[in-house]
Amino acid sequence: MKPTDPHHPHQNCVKLFERLSEYIDRELDTPTCKDIEAHIRDCKPCQVCLKTLQQTVDICRNLERRHVPASFSLKLKDAISDLVIKKSE
Repeated sequence: MKPTDPHHPHQNCVKLFERLSEYIDRELDTPTCKDIEAHIRDCKPCQVCLKTLQQTVDICRNLERRHVPASFSLKLKDAISDLVIKKSE
């Protein structure tokens, strides 16, 4: 299949996307990795997606860790609680 094939089965891309984080973290078995690699080899959009996700993971792993003020944490927890309550109503 060519990367520009207009009949490309995009449902396979969605399935791949669901496993991409596990693939990057090397949490998948060898056959699954080989299937993902074969798909990516033939799919330009998935190549871009993988590269972007890898870059994002690298940036996050290299971020400087900083502590958040306790007052901010409390406000955030309250806001999340409010959203959960509103959603369940």
